[in-house]
Amino acid sequence: MVGLGPRKPPSRKGSMADVPKDLLDQIKRLEELFTVPKEKLKEITDHFVNELAKGLTVEGGSIPMNPTWCMGFPDGYETGTFLALDMGGTNLRVCEINLPEEKGEFDIIQSKYRMPEELKTGNAEELWDYVADCLQQFIEYHHEGEELDELPLGFTFSYPATQDYIDHGVLQRWTKGFDIEGVEGKDVVPPFEAALKERGVPIKLTALVNDTTGTLIASAYTDTDMKIGCIFGTGCNAAYMEDCGSIPKLAHLNLNPKLPMAINCEWGAFDNEHKVLPRTPYDIIIDKESPRPGQQAFEKMIAGLYLGEIFRLVLVDLHGNQDVKIFEGQDLGKLKKAYSLDASFLSSIEEDPFENLSETQDLFQNKLGITTTKPELELIAHLTKLIGTRAARLSACGVAAICKKKNITSCHVGADGSVFNKYPHFKARGAQALREIFDWTTRKDPIEILPAEDGSGVGAALISALTLKRCKEGQTAGIRDPEAMLAAAKTTTVHK
Repeated sequence: MVGLGPRKPPSRKGSMADVPKDLLDQIKRLEELFTVPKEKLKEITDHFVNELAKGLTVEGGSIPMNPTWCMGFPDGYETGTFLALDMGGTNLRVCEINLPEEKGEFDIIQSKYRMPEELKTGNAEELWDYVADCLQQFIEYHHEGEELDELPLGFTFSYPATQDYIDHGVLQRWTKGFDIEGVEGKDVVPPFEAALKERGVPIKLTALVNDTTGTLIASAYTDTDMKIGCIFGTGCNAAYMEDCGSIPKLAHLNLNPKLPMAINCEWGAFDNEHKVLPRTPYDIIIDKESPRPGQQAFEKMIAGLYLGEIFRLVLVDLHGNQDVKIFEGQDLGKLKKAYSLDASFLSSIEEDPFENLSETQDLFQNKLGITTTKPELELIAHLTKLIGTRAARLSACGVAAICKKKNITSCHVGADGSVFNKYPHFKARGAQALREIFDWTTRKDPIEILPAEDGSGVGAALISALTLKRCKEGQTAGIRDPEAMLAAAKTTTVHK
């Protein structure tokens, strides 16, 4: 088959004809800082492969590579009714998922509850009380007047947690802006269950699930080519299925080496040692001023939480540079507020369809009170594209690394998250990076990153179903309380 060569994502042409030399020089400097060339992508990917393997060993590394005790893919015939709770960075979502007899089908009802900002830095008791209250409201609304047996629940807890069992999880560290004292280093399940018990809510937690693992399982339920689940949103992460024989840190458990085990990579921590990622001065500032300096190095360069802040820091830096004339004589009070811009601000700029960037001009005027000139708008558009492109290209390194480690030459990758789903050209730029890493010249990419199924809802329900199923079959490895699990399984059909 004749290759078509690299395919470039679309972009507006822009005009540099009227841009003065000081701004042109800065655009060139920013290009050098933020561009990740092909050879650098390959170098990052190779280091990533080594770090993934290291995380599976006894000594470990920056990437935790957490075993999840989700042991296998669904076959499409799982049945029953399950609850799913998704505790994200912005919302709390409660779902009820019915898996019917038809292969690969599901029905879902759901409610969203806002996660109050003050809870993120409050105390643990307030957090679990709020979560339990939301679950109670959901059940009372959808099952008013019904006599309910215990409903099995998959809890999507999208924070780095160590799991000795599937129904337990010790929080390693908060991410996504959470910083609640007294939770890190402890099992999050007992206080959660205590809050439910206090309210008499008929729920049995059967699986604590990371959103990437849920994404992997939900996507595989409807597409057997799925081998990796990714999240590119407020944070970034991935999960894939490893065989137990390739997880040295579990060797003491004497598991069958051929048994599958989903691994929650927690790859946001990749390169915390700063050996390979091409950090800019702005990335270094973000790290130093974050609640957790020295952690989540990869995430801080590509996740939605940070893209707007990188952009903001560059503009504030340029304004303060005496050799650069940008936003002259204007009040930058709003722009100088940390984390005042999010990824959607950059999305709006990248989506500006007008050659004169009039929508971007309005955005700066309305949101920041800044009047922009045409040359300033060209720099802004260019900077946005550089930041968005770098994020997509670096994201592809993680996907490529898992494929290289597992010798996967062809597969689908299920991706979810606001950046993947909403940020312009993110998919196309990531696909282009994969072509460069693997030197593909084929008409169709062998490894494709596709929109995922609902991992934090359907995926969590499926993992609950799979756990109950293997518990019934006597496979109790990684289940803390098999008897309680079996009691829950009695009220739910989990397999045809």
